[in-house]
Amino acid sequence: MKVSCLQENLARGLSIVGRAVATRSTLPVLANILLSTDAGRLKLSATNLEIGINCWIGAQVEQEGAVTVPARLLTEFVNSLPAERIDMELLPRTQTLNLKCSRFEANIRGIDAQEFPPIIIPEEDSRANIPAEVLRRMIDQVVFAAATDESRPVLTGVLAEVSAESLTFAAADGYRLSVSSASLENGPETPLSLIIPARALQELRRISAEAEGAVQMLVAQSRNQVFFHFDDIDLISQLVEGTFPNYKQIIPTSYNTRTVLDTGEFLKAMRMAFIFARDSSNIVRLQITPNGGGGRLVISASSAEYGDNVSELDAVVEGQPIEIAFNARYLIDALNVIDTEQVALETRDPSSPGVIRPVDGTDFVHVVMPMHISR
Repeated sequence: MKVSCLQENLARGLSIVGRAVATRSTLPVLANILLSTDAGRLKLSATNLEIGINCWIGAQVEQEGAVTVPARLLTEFVNSLPAERIDMELLPRTQTLNLKCSRFEANIRGIDAQEFPPIIIPEEDSRANIPAEVLRRMIDQVVFAAATDESRPVLTGVLAEVSAESLTFAAADGYRLSVSSASLENGPETPLSLIIPARALQELRRISAEAEGAVQMLVAQSRNQVFFHFDDIDLISQLVEGTFPNYKQIIPTSYNTRTVLDTGEFLKAMRMAFIFARDSSNIVRLQITPNGGGGRLVISASSAEYGDNVSELDAVVEGQPIEIAFNARYLIDALNVIDTEQVALETRDPSSPGVIRPVDGTDFVHVVMPMHISR
C-alpha cells in the first residue's frame, strides 16, 4: 500500500471512526483502525463488534493494500502533524506503516488486515431515506430517555417503527417515555420494528452533524443489523434483541388540566428550580391554578441545607387546579428538545403521568412519571 492524503482529511476521518474502536477487548485487532485503498480513495474502518464505522477520504493511491494500526497512536500522531500532505507506505513483510509529513516521520507496527472483522453492507432491500436534519431532530428528542442501566437491555435501545409513510422512534427508562415521529416519502413496503442501541444513534447524531441531504437506512433482520449511509460515511450497528414495551399504552389519552406555557420561560424556571432541587432527589413542585381565560404556574424547589426557590409563570390553563411534583432533570431534558415557542403540559392527578407536547407540533410527545410529595 502506498497512498498520500492531506493531514486535515486524515485527522477528520480518524475522529469519525475513532469512537467505534474497542476500548477493552480480548481481540487486539479491535483496538486498531483498518486503513485500506478503495476505488482511488482511502477507507478507514473501526468496530467494537457492536458498532462499526466506515469513512472514505480523498487520497492519491499509488499502490493498493490494507493494514490495521493502533487507533490511539495513529490519531495522536496525525493530530500532531502540520496541515500538509502525508505520505504513507506499508512494509508488508513486517506489517509496518511508514508515515512522512513535512520533516516528520514515523513507523507504526500494525496487524494484518485479514484479521480485522469485515464491516459489510446489508444486501436486504428494506430501506428508507430520511432527511439528515429530520433524523438528527428525532434522535435528539428520544435518545436521552433510553435507560443506561443494563439490567433491562431492551430499554437501553430505541424502538424504531418504519413503514412506507412514516418513521417513529420511542425510548423509555421506566420513569419517562419519549416518542418522535416523521413522515417518509419512500419507506419500505413491509412495516419493520427494530430496537437500535441508543449509543449507536448517539454516534450517528455525532458523525452526521454536518451532513445534508438524505441518510439511507437499511435493515438486515437476518443478520440482526441496521445500516446508515450518508456522504462518505457508513455506520452499522447490531440490533437489541427482545420485545419493547407497548409504549402506546403508556401515553395517557385524557387529562383534567392542560397548561400552555412559553417554552423558553418554562425551561429557564425549571433550570433555576433544579439548582435547589439537586439536594432533594431533584423534586420540583408545580402548582397550577386556572383564572378565567388565563392562569398561572408556580414552580418551587427546596433544599434543607441551602434554601428554596419559587418562580411564577403566566399560563393558559384549562381545567382543574392541581399540585404535582416531577423530577426537574426529566422536564429539563424534554424542554431542551422542543423547538416550538409554546409547550403544553397535560396532567390528570398528582399520581398520574404528565404529558409534554409542543403546541402546533404533533411529531413529539414526552410522558414523565410524577414524584411522591410528602405532606
